[in-house]
Amino acid sequence: MTMNQPHYSYPSSPQLVALVDPYVYQTLQSIVGREVVVETARGSVQGMLREVRPDHIILSSNRTTLFIRIQQIVWIRLTN
Repeated sequence: MTMNQPHYSYPSSPQLVALVDPYVYQTLQSIVGREVVVETARGSVQGMLREVRPDHIILSSNRTTLFIRIQQIVWIRLTN
């Protein structure tokens, strides 16, 4: 290696990179405990928004717990 050549260091294993949209995250946190309809890339689901994490939401629907990735959400609306 010569003096003028940059030295690049690459990680020995793949690194996980997750993008978080702080506006979506904060807005979702403001409606925790409310009934919502969530439209995803695979369809819509209705239920109670139980928890918001940086990368997913937790929804309760008909005694089932659903974990939905925020990146898969198209839109969310309150039911009432």
